[in-house]
Amino acid sequence: MTFKSFQLQPYLNEALAEIHFETPTEVQKKLIPVIQSGRNVIGQSQTGSGKTHTFLLPLFDGIDPEKEEVQVIVTAPSRELAEQIYQAALQLAEHAPKKIRVANIVGGTDKQRQMSKLKHQQPHVVIGTPGRIADMMTEQALKVHTATKFVVDEADMTLDLGFLSEVDQIAAQLPDHLQMLVFSATIPEKLKPFLKKYVENPVIEHIKAENVISSEIENWLISTKSKDKNQLIYQLLTVGHPYLAIVFANTKQRVDEIHKFLQSQGLKAAKVHGDIQPRERKRIMKQVQNLDYQYVVATDLAARGIDIEGVSHVINAEIPNDLTFFIHRVGRTGRNGLTGTAITLYEPGQEAEIAEIEKLGIHFQPKDLKNGEIVETYDRNRRKKREKSQVELDPTMIGLVKKKKKKIKPGYKKKINRAIADDARQKKKVERRSQARAIKKSKKQSHN
Repeated sequence: MTFKSFQLQPYLNEALAEIHFETPTEVQKKLIPVIQSGRNVIGQSQTGSGKTHTFLLPLFDGIDPEKEEVQVIVTAPSRELAEQIYQAALQLAEHAPKKIRVANIVGGTDKQRQMSKLKHQQPHVVIGTPGRIADMMTEQALKVHTATKFVVDEADMTLDLGFLSEVDQIAAQLPDHLQMLVFSATIPEKLKPFLKKYVENPVIEHIKAENVISSEIENWLISTKSKDKNQLIYQLLTVGHPYLAIVFANTKQRVDEIHKFLQSQGLKAAKVHGDIQPRERKRIMKQVQNLDYQYVVATDLAARGIDIEGVSHVINAEIPNDLTFFIHRVGRTGRNGLTGTAITLYEPGQEAEIAEIEKLGIHFQPKDLKNGEIVETYDRNRRKKREKSQVELDPTMIGLVKKKKKKIKPGYKKKINRAIADDARQKKKVERRSQARAIKKSKKQSHN
């Protein structure tokens, strides 16, 4: 199957050819025809599954450039995500035979200039953050009542960051004959009332990836026990010779600490988090894409919102508080068929969190840093595995073993020990008899 199977307008196929998109992903195969049919959609899929083009392609296909009005609205919970979608939309629009206007309406930009531009001319496609779009509507600069398509991207993150009320405000102003497309990595309970209110009779598609992350990614697990964490991160970055590395931390303060330490060690590192002004963030990301920086230290917001090509290494300076962010962090590397290395640092006492990540389908390779080299180390689960490999006792014997562990009379302990030993001898005897019978039967058959 190719993108031509969707019978999109020729200019969209030209745009896809320019970025070397030939075969649609699983989510694109399933949902592009559904969106083309005008149905409401709730799409649940992992990061990097191709959902941006899943909604952009069929929506652009239906735009009428002759109409001087807003036709499509897309909200994203962060400026970085909105920028990413905006750039993808611009790339499609550049190939259109008649001009399709795309506006990026996000906070942190000149509001008055934005209002002036909107009052002069309405865009066909609006992409932005919920707060600023709602603000432009309140100012009556943005006329959304004509829009018939509304996309809520990363709905779970929109909820987490407290922007769902603004999305509700936007949706309430849109016409009744509205096509709603909601995309989310997860569908939390608190999101369900919103979906029930606005997404009537949706096609719900949960795209389960064969691998939760790319098979091209190696996941290393390193204990920070008795180690200076900042020094360890510095050594991992310099030993691994990454092409481009992102270090993720849970808080802005921790990002600042790591960034300051790496700079003090002579590394040219960039930092990205919510306290950095939007213009500055945009400038930094452009420099990263131009490979002016080899190292980036970032918070989880950047994990969901920034798409940098060519990331060879990801370091989790700490396990994320929300384990689903682990997938988003690690998903920054190993893209487009390239290999990647994801290194997770953990402290003693975080075994439960590591076990939860493993339940997501992640296979860790235990590693250590010794004498400036990355070396294989022991599996932290070796004791459990050894216990599992021991011969299992039958239920009666398990009961006796449990009794043996309790404080009981010495004579009774001996009795239990004898019973366990007798049981083991009996099992061996039965096994030997069985083997003898099998040998005898085999000889008999060979004589016949």
